[in-house]
Amino acid sequence: QNYPNPFNPGTTIRYELPTTSTVRLSVYDILGREVSVLVNEVVSAGTHWVKFDASGLSSGVYFYRLQAGDLVQTRQLCLLK
Repeated sequence: QNYPNPFNPGTTIRYELPTTSTVRLSVYDILGREVSVLVNEVVSAGTHWVKFDASGLSSGVYFYRLQAGDLVQTRQLCLLK
Protein backbone atom coordinates (compact mmCIF):
# COMPACT_ATOMS: atom_id res chain seq x y z
CA GLN A 1 0.00 0.00 0.00
CA ASN A 2 1.07 3.60 -0.36
CA TYR A 3 1.93 5.98 2.46
CA PRO A 4 0.47 8.43 3.24
CA ASN A 5 -3.04 7.71 2.02
CA PRO A 6 -4.88 10.08 1.57
CA PHE A 7 -2.04 12.22 0.22
CA ASN A 8 -1.28 15.67 -1.18
CA PRO A 9 0.50 15.86 -3.60
CA GLY A 10 3.05 13.07 -3.13
CA THR A 11 3.01 9.53 -1.81
CA THR A 12 5.34 6.54 -1.71
CA ILE A 13 4.33 3.11 -2.97
CA ARG A 14 6.14 0.10 -1.51
CA TYR A 15 6.18 -3.34 -3.10
CA GLU A 16 8.07 -6.60 -2.62
CA LEU A 17 9.21 -9.08 -5.26
CA PRO A 18 10.17 -12.68 -4.43
CA THR A 19 12.17 -13.00 -7.69
CA THR A 20 13.56 -10.71 -10.38
CA SER A 21 10.64 -9.77 -12.65
CA THR A 22 9.52 -7.42 -15.36
CA VAL A 23 7.47 -4.86 -13.43
CA ARG A 24 4.89 -2.39 -14.65
CA LEU A 25 3.44 -0.03 -12.05
CA SER A 26 0.76 2.28 -13.46
CA VAL A 27 -1.70 4.77 -11.97
CA TYR A 28 -5.27 5.05 -13.31
CA ASP A 29 -8.07 7.51 -12.71
CA ILE A 30 -11.58 6.49 -11.64
CA LEU A 31 -12.61 6.10 -15.32
CA GLY A 32 -9.79 3.63 -15.99
CA ARG A 33 -7.55 6.01 -17.94
CA GLU A 34 -3.84 5.56 -17.36
CA VAL A 35 -2.47 8.81 -15.90
CA SER A 36 1.10 7.75 -15.08
CA VAL A 37 3.57 4.88 -15.54
CA LEU A 38 5.89 4.77 -12.53
CA VAL A 39 7.88 1.62 -13.34
CA ASN A 40 8.25 -0.31 -16.59
CA GLU A 41 11.45 -2.36 -16.38
CA VAL A 42 13.10 -5.47 -15.02
CA VAL A 43 13.40 -5.15 -11.24
CA SER A 44 15.46 -7.33 -8.90
CA ALA A 45 13.96 -9.33 -6.03
CA GLY A 46 13.43 -7.49 -2.75
CA THR A 47 11.61 -4.48 -1.36
CA HIS A 48 11.25 -1.38 -3.51
CA TRP A 49 9.81 2.12 -3.03
CA VAL A 50 8.48 4.41 -5.77
CA LYS A 51 7.49 8.05 -5.28
CA PHE A 52 4.36 9.29 -7.04
CA ASP A 53 3.91 13.05 -7.52
CA ALA A 54 0.28 13.86 -8.31
CA SER A 55 0.64 17.66 -8.31
CA GLY A 56 -0.73 17.82 -11.87
CA LEU A 57 -3.86 15.81 -11.06
CA SER A 58 -7.16 16.83 -9.52
CA SER A 59 -8.47 15.56 -6.18
CA GLY A 60 -10.15 12.19 -6.25
CA VAL A 61 -9.75 8.45 -6.14
CA TYR A 62 -7.03 6.80 -8.22
CA PHE A 63 -5.81 3.23 -8.51
CA TYR A 64 -2.36 1.83 -8.99
CA ARG A 65 -1.81 -1.51 -10.66
CA LEU A 66 1.32 -3.59 -10.11
CA GLN A 67 2.11 -6.30 -12.67
CA ALA A 68 5.14 -8.50 -11.96
CA GLY A 69 5.23 -11.83 -13.77
CA ASP A 70 2.04 -13.69 -12.81
CA LEU A 71 1.31 -11.28 -9.95
CA VAL A 72 -1.25 -8.51 -10.51
CA GLN A 73 -2.34 -6.26 -7.65
CA THR A 74 -4.56 -3.19 -7.65
CA ARG A 75 -4.81 -0.74 -4.77
CA GLN A 76 -6.68 2.50 -4.20
CA LEU A 77 -5.13 5.96 -3.71
CA CYS A 78 -6.95 9.04 -2.46
CA LEU A 79 -5.65 12.46 -3.51
CA LEU A 80 -6.92 15.38 -1.41
CA LYS A 81 -5.97 18.93 -2.35
